[in-house]
Amino acid sequence: MDRVTHHDRRTAYRRFDRGGDGPTVCFVHGSGGNAGVWKAQARLSDRFPVVALDLSGHGGSDDVETPAGEATLEAYAADVVAVASATDADVLCGSSLGGAVALRIALERALELDGLVLAGTGAKLAVSEGLSEALATDFDRAVSLLHEPDRLFHDAPADLLDRSRAAMRECGRAVTERDFRTCLRFDVRDRLEEVAVPTLALAGEHDALTPPRYHEFLADRIPDCEYAEIDDAAHLAMLEEPAAFNSALAGFLSRL
Repeated sequence: MDRVTHHDRRTAYRRFDRGGDGPTVCFVHGSGGNAGVWKAQARLSDRFPVVALDLSGHGGSDDVETPAGEATLEAYAADVVAVASATDADVLCGSSLGGAVALRIALERALELDGLVLAGTGAKLAVSEGLSEALATDFDRAVSLLHEPDRLFHDAPADLLDRSRAAMRECGRAVTERDFRTCLRFDVRDRLEEVAVPTLALAGEHDALTPPRYHEFLADRIPDCEYAEIDDAAHLAMLEEPAAFNSALAGFLSRL
């Protein structure tokens, strides 16, 4: 992985470019994840250069000592801005917490963007009381809860479920809990009209964590926003139905 140094820490990222001349897309993972969730999106790099980063404390990136909420969201936004600036990325694609980070950048940062993709996310993100308690007291149970049907996945094969569980355990309880508590404090519902770039709200049909109605709300409130839904997928549609996800994403990018 490549790394960029900023704010006295290093943020790791991967870049895939097979000669694509479309916009460069910077992918931002969700809670307890890493850049690996975007592996299938590297297939797009013959048309659109692809960058995927590890947020602070995830994968190969240095961690930060920030409390959950505003301070952590700001740190993650700084990670993305540093990587996007280093790679000339002009589109952000964020999943779940990564979507919150992308919205934060679109609303608060001077980074020049040509587009925004909000996948499996929302203007406000909910975390159930049961999951919050498990994250604080029983991490194995939290991982199990997230991998029940129609949460992270709708009907994924066993090997994909195993890889996803292993990645979350590798991230660890402390960082994963910080991520979800940061999600719980995120709310920009009253600011969506300020988003000034073309946007795609991309929902998994069966996503119980960030249901399609969250994305319909984004499409209704953001001035220039398309809505698309991925059949037979839940929260991590980019992993569960990568061909359909990539098709929707490429269609949007080609119109920018």
